[in-house]
Amino acid sequence: MNVELRFFATFRQAVGTKVVEREYDAGTTVGDVLRELEAEYEGLEGQLVENDDLRPHINVLKSGREVLHLDGMETALEDGDQLSIFPPVAGGHR
Repeated sequence: MNVELRFFATFRQAVGTKVVEREYDAGTTVGDVLRELEAEYEGLEGQLVENDDLRPHINVLKSGREVLHLDGMETALEDGDQLSIFPPVAGGHR
């Protein structure tokens, strides 16, 4: 199945591009993808997964829906899904 991975802010810098298209086997979960990304990209190592769960303050959306409101790391991916991965957001101007 084809899944589009979208990276934002510092995660985009770590990957070197905003969008990556990937083929995955049926039954692949969000957790499978995140662990694979950490292993593939040095700049993502330890940034996505903590204690086999999504790191705090990381937002991951499956086709626009926050995976924490679905099945979290066990959320199954489907052909044509978009997985958007956002780093923690901090700061701002006063």
